[in-house]
Amino acid sequence: MLQKIEVKLPQKEYPIYIENGLLTQIGTLVREHWTKVQQVALISDSNVAPLYAEKVRIQLTNAGFQVYLYTVTAGEAAKSLGVASSLYDELLGDGFTRSAGVIALGGGVVGDLAGFVASTFMRGLAFIQIPTSLLAQVDSSVGGKTAVDLPAGKNLVGTFYQPDAVLIDPATLTTLSQRYLVEGYAEVVKMAAIASPDFWQLVTQVQSVAAILDLAEALIQASVTFKAKIVMADEKEGGLRQILNFGHTFGHAIEAGANGALAHGEAISIGMVALTQCFEHAGLTPAGMTAKLQQQLAAVGLPLTSKLIGQADFYARIAKDKKNRGGRVNLIYLKAIGEPAIYPMALAELPQFVEENLLAVM
Repeated sequence: MLQKIEVKLPQKEYPIYIENGLLTQIGTLVREHWTKVQQVALISDSNVAPLYAEKVRIQLTNAGFQVYLYTVTAGEAAKSLGVASSLYDELLGDGFTRSAGVIALGGGVVGDLAGFVASTFMRGLAFIQIPTSLLAQVDSSVGGKTAVDLPAGKNLVGTFYQPDAVLIDPATLTTLSQRYLVEGYAEVVKMAAIASPDFWQLVTQVQSVAAILDLAEALIQASVTFKAKIVMADEKEGGLRQILNFGHTFGHAIEAGANGALAHGEAISIGMVALTQCFEHAGLTPAGMTAKLQQQLAAVGLPLTSKLIGQADFYARIAKDKKNRGGRVNLIYLKAIGEPAIYPMALAELPQFVEENLLAVM
């Protein structure tokens, strides 16, 4: 059954649709939202395009759109100003105007890149997300964040640019490798931990990789409903939306330090555990919370530790993170499941905090 979740913001309202088999309705749904758009840039990557691009292109063509497919090389390296620039050149070469639309068909990298291109080309084109990975379906496709990376770090150049719709078909998860299915699940665990005991209860039913697929629709719906609520309360991450960074301050530094050896969700898994251990040892998070997280993440084989934590460049990367504000970083910790809190800390104090509450007790 088609689920519809509304995101209502001061400048924009848009729906998120979730249904198994939704890809067979793409033409109808896109035409419903884009009555005046004729030209469509379908941006995908070398992993996803062979699986789904032709199916989507045929439906969009049948719905009356002129469709141009642009395929980037799969992987984080596609999120660069160079790739964005080459896409601008292609759009210009194909005669795109301000009345055109961009559709992102792929995971988080494609969504971030296509959204960035849509938001900046000719000061903004219509934009729709069709996320095909679990990570993108539960997190990055919702909320309007777009970005490309710089050599200094991830997501350092970007915009807030809300899509006209997000179209989620959980059936696309069956073509994901096990590693990337599990990686996306780390973000589901994050959402559940900060959202509510009810959502956490749903997550505890996942005791194997197969269970992620069995419960995919319910997990996606719970994640998207919660994220939409947070985004509606704080669109530009001025306050409350920062809670979605639970595990990310450490996680991004670990991911960057791993030089491609860890996927985003794997690094976030480690980041959540390390941070919770710190706050639990410091007495701000209740005893047993770290074990609870570890149990849930380990059930599907997610990593829990990294030797990168505490190294000098670990702190240097945190200092460069865009979430660092004026020499301070806001760490998100759990007072209880469903009760996240923000702990502002001076960057200068972070090494001692980690040393005393994590490294000394490992």
